[in-house]
Amino acid sequence: MPRRLLSGVLGALSQDMAIDLGSATTRVHVRKRGVICRQPSLVALYQEPRGDKRVLAIGDEARAMLGRTPPDVEVVRPVAEGVIRDFEVAEVLLRLVMHECMGPSHVVSPRCVLTIPHGTTEVEKRAVRECAEAAGAREVHLVEEVLAAAIGAGLDVTEPHGNMVVDIGGGTTEVAVVSMGGVVYSRSLKVGGQEMDDAIVRYMQDTRGLHIGPMTAEDLKIQLGSAVPGRLRGEPSSVEVRGRDLVTGFPRAVKVHADEVRSALSGIVHLIVETLLASLDKTPPELAADIVDKGVVMTGGAAQLRGLDRALGEATGLPVIVADDPAAAVVQGAGQALEHVEVLQAVAL
Repeated sequence: MPRRLLSGVLGALSQDMAIDLGSATTRVHVRKRGVICRQPSLVALYQEPRGDKRVLAIGDEARAMLGRTPPDVEVVRPVAEGVIRDFEVAEVLLRLVMHECMGPSHVVSPRCVLTIPHGTTEVEKRAVRECAEAAGAREVHLVEEVLAAAIGAGLDVTEPHGNMVVDIGGGTTEVAVVSMGGVVYSRSLKVGGQEMDDAIVRYMQDTRGLHIGPMTAEDLKIQLGSAVPGRLRGEPSSVEVRGRDLVTGFPRAVKVHADEVRSALSGIVHLIVETLLASLDKTPPELAADIVDKGVVMTGGAAQLRGLDRALGEATGLPVIVADDPAAAVVQGAGQALEHVEVLQAVAL
């Protein structure tokens, strides 16, 4: 059978997918079906008496175990700061997520597009490819996250025009200028949604003498977090939080106000603003002119922090637009590249 015909048959039978293996969340876009999987990038492992490790749960089930496991159960996050730190666990997560998306009746291994941070080394790229192939992919393409985010936000990255993207994920913030299918300039900051949660945990310890878990901190960020003063009508101005008193060691409940959460996040917001300003200072003049016209586009789950777009806009004097679905912009962009061969050829590494 001719190679082109064989490739066409395999393509028709396989459920090709784009995968955003993020520090906080793994998202999967299946060709012609859209985004069908959003799971926390977590794997719960049981340490057997003989020393072997067995997978207990992944995703939401593993997240429910955080802070509640016995000593022989460990909840592992294989991706940190946008980079795979534990390839064995990442392979397990990819395999199970891919199997769930394909279903039990699949007959052909999928073609996959995976997103990676800008500046990933050749060794790291090869490791990501091998990880995906070991998980069951028959063909692997890599696309930089900021390019995928720009595509997912509706920008045309193949034209000779500058677009600036601020992608704030779970583990990193990346500010990039993209044009003609490539990244012209990029600046990365190891700060994201998880660092915001950690900042809230530290604030509660330092000011309230209360130790709370990361899930409680994330809930506080979602309910009360903001980058600028002011609340929308109908939103709570305070919530009750339970944790462990650092002095007595007993459980205690306190009421936390929105101003306190904003204060806890102010340092991180300042870092993101400074990173954007430094990136604008390094942007080539012709592309900077395009950005003045088009503005800055925000993507990533943490871009949903209330008022963050306003804070960036006030600092730069530029229009700042949040993508329609910022958390899924990266995987949606990778999915569009998967479904349009000319876009994939323009942006794939």
